[in-house]
Amino acid sequence: MVRWQKKAVATGAALVVVAALGACSSSGGKQEEENAGGSGGNVANTPRIKIAMITHSGPGDTFWDIVRRGAEAAAQKDNVEFQYSNDDDGAAQANLVQTAIDAKVDGIAVTLNKPDAVMPNVKKAIAAGIPVTILNGGLDVWKSSGAIGYFGQDEQIAGQATGDKLKQLGAKKVLCVIHEQGNVSLEARCQGIKDKFGAVENLNVNGKDQPGTQATITSKLQQDKAVDYVVGLNAGVTLTAVTAAKDAGSSAKIGSFDMSKEMAKAVKDGTVDFAVDQQPYLQGYLAIDAIWLYKTNGDTIGGGEATLTGPAFIDKTNIDAVEKFAAAGTR
Repeated sequence: MVRWQKKAVATGAALVVVAALGACSSSGGKQEEENAGGSGGNVANTPRIKIAMITHSGPGDTFWDIVRRGAEAAAQKDNVEFQYSNDDDGAAQANLVQTAIDAKVDGIAVTLNKPDAVMPNVKKAIAAGIPVTILNGGLDVWKSSGAIGYFGQDEQIAGQATGDKLKQLGAKKVLCVIHEQGNVSLEARCQGIKDKFGAVENLNVNGKDQPGTQATITSKLQQDKAVDYVVGLNAGVTLTAVTAAKDAGSSAKIGSFDMSKEMAKAVKDGTVDFAVDQQPYLQGYLAIDAIWLYKTNGDTIGGGEATLTGPAFIDKTNIDAVEKFAAAGTR
């Protein structure tokens, strides 16, 4: 956690630089704001550039809606033409990176949750002179890509902090639900929990199939009465786990990674004990803003190290402080 706090300071400093640059080179073009689709405010008068964000998101994942809102807010402020695309298949995501290279974009922000598939095209982009930032996944490999920065949380540290939290809560056996097989970030979360807690069993489900996910979790809880805590690795799967536990007649408590409007309500009413927040809005914002800073002022963020945006625990003790932001779709 100390490591995260140090990186948080670096992030804060970076945002001060961003604000200063924006104040020095801005104009109040209302039409530019409307075209950029952001949240209002001045728009930088630096030359307009085009940045592509390419993620491994599957369809209907609200987490990535929050990431995208952060990216769009930065793009609006920075006079950036923002292009977003996604595919949860590694090879297809790699093809999207190639499409961005062929389009001669000015920068690429990309996730490396499936690095074996995507990394070769990331390196091709950098070799072509396109600055790249990595967000959300790929902490262990991002430096080898040549990217100018990484924005996300250390998933193993987040998992370890969750393991400590579960021990404090008196859990005995934990079911860690992985909703996308082969995603190294999700596997790192479960491994981190196991590092600190020990009695952890992973359960693989298809996060794109909610009825199937619910049935799989229900069946597992019916078979294994020793499970007294279920941890979902995103808000949608966690809320499905809540229903599954009821269907199974299980008294297992529920914990979660990631926030959403619905998750905030569940934490507030006690349906979910806690959520581990990695601040996806900030990840999206910084991934775009860092490219703009690099292109317009030669700046880099993080001093050659990852800029960590989490973990932070949200529970009944502090939900009131973030509930309004979750309701607005930015937490």
